Amino acid sequence: MASADPLPALLRDHRTLCERAVDPLEIAAGLEARGVTDRTAARFRHRDVFSLAEELYARATPRPGRPLAQAPGPCTGRLRRVADLLLALLPAALCATGLRAGAGRTALAAATLAALWLVLFRRSPLGIAGPFALPPLAHALAGDGLLAELLPGGQQPQENAAAAATLTLALAAAPALWCRVWFAARCRRRLAVSRGVRGFAAGARALLAAALGLYLVGLLAALGLVRLLLGPFPFGAAAALGLLLGAVVLLVGHGFRRAAAVGLAAAGAVEGLALALVSASWLPGCDALARPVAALADAHGVAAVPALACGAAATGLLVHAAHALTGPAAHR
Repeated sequence: MASADPLPALLRDHRTLCERAVDPLEIAAGLEARGVTDRTAARFRHRDVFSLAEELYARATPRPGRPLAQAPGPCTGRLRRVADLLLALLPAALCATGLRAGAGRTALAAATLAALWLVLFRRSPLGIAGPFALPPLAHALAGDGLLAELLPGGQQPQENAAAAATLTLALAAAPALWCRVWFAARCRRRLAVSRGVRGFAAGARALLAAALGLYLVGLLAALGLVRLLLGPFPFGAAAALGLLLGAVVLLVGHGFRRAAAVGLAAAGAVEGLALALVSASWLPGCDALARPVAALADAHGVAAVPALACGAAATGLLVHAAHALTGPAAHR
């Protein structure tokens, strides 16, 4: 004879998902990913997957030994948020002070990058993405000059490329952090009142688009300020690097370090490949290897290489973010 209550069997089949979930929406998303539909939920006497997920969430026994986090008081939490938002201005202040004092490029870049790490990644460490951030940053600081020297025909790098890249990263840190915090806070509020996975995903997509729009406004303002401070500079390369920074901050802040590492590695690989091809072209009979890079540099300057590499990587990461950050599991 069939069991009067069919849910215990379903709970056993999905016990790990149900016990580790932080809310019913996460269970609903997991069930849908495993092929459970509203028709399946009807067999278990529920009108839809979300209703089924709510009962599974209520019945699931939490994992033993899971500590209960104590939320900070409202005053403490508010002061911490204000301090974080003000701290986001530190890289810009440090970089501007160094430029005004005439600090060396290496020292200025090192100080700025240290400040960026302190502000953006101290609570959400880069993890495996950290080493992959070095090649794009190294190319931004010295790659244009090296590529220009290696290219046949005496290419000239555009002035202020390294300083513009450093200052853009410093100025874009605050918009990147603020937009990430804004997006995360509103997604958590929506998660608390949402009644279905599809409804939450639609709202999260709208919030993500708004956050990215706000960041683009902040990035364009930062690039305008760089132009005022430094004069002409490779706009495309600096903008692509700033866009890549925003995508990495957004993904790392929500726990997607592997995706950020892939994007950074792709940008570094394209830039490294360009340098490798141009270097190999100096070997006898291998001059054809440099033609694709030389054609790109002749048409748009050597800064087109990092612009293309970072722009493509940032686009890929943002497409991934549109999928990964619109599910309830990303906003625990």
